[in-house]
Amino acid sequence: MSRAGGPGFTDLGWARPDIDREARQGVPEVVFGPGKSAVQIAEVVRSLLAANSGPVLVTRVEPAVAAQVLDRLDDLAGGRYDPEARLLLWRPAAPRGFALAVVSAGTSDGPVAAEAAAVAGALGLEVDRLADVGVAGLHRLLAERARLDAADAIICIAGMDGALPSVVGGLVGCPVVAVPTSVGYGASLAGVTPLLAMLSSCAAGVTVVNIDSGFGAAMAAFRIAALIGKRLANRTAPQTPTPTQSTGHR
Repeated sequence: MSRAGGPGFTDLGWARPDIDREARQGVPEVVFGPGKSAVQIAEVVRSLLAANSGPVLVTRVEPAVAAQVLDRLDDLAGGRYDPEARLLLWRPAAPRGFALAVVSAGTSDGPVAAEAAAVAGALGLEVDRLADVGVAGLHRLLAERARLDAADAIICIAGMDGALPSVVGGLVGCPVVAVPTSVGYGASLAGVTPLLAMLSSCAAGVTVVNIDSGFGAAMAAFRIAALIGKRLANRTAPQTPTPTQSTGHR
């Protein structure tokens, strides 16, 4: 049941957008684009925009489909498409004051890095993107130590041997979310090799998401940022004075 007492979703007949997710998790349901027509995406987006106040995102949308969706929703202001990230977006969140570095090993990892950066930015994280700093030329990464140290969290993206998150995880103390990509030659097994390497990292505490999941990494970073923001808000909120217990004397 919804926290408000209703069903918590909108029944479109063929889909049930989760309109209660923003109340539970701080951001509305994010729509996965592949397998859906432009008509279906537009209807889901319209229902999410009507029921929530936060950003509405559609991931993995190809340009032709994105153009059709925006055309169908031309009565709703603010929709835009990021072709590099393949992301449709309405109502981006205000900056949260949380610094996220999106670090990618090679230029071929760019599409996954773009998705991670665009989703995180849409959710209010302040993104610093470092590209082409893979371990085959370690001096490129070490030249950016100041930017790594300035981050509140790091998304680390790599294919091939997947070694970059172990290096980054050993250099910094903030949370590191590793993303294996399907980039690489035959023995990289379409991302399985870097996935296993990241899961086996000797850098303690590195978190690993699915192959090519820039979106999943961005959501992990968002949850960290949202929790920190909530804790800080609770600490700074005005406290209601506790009534002094009476001793019985007047």
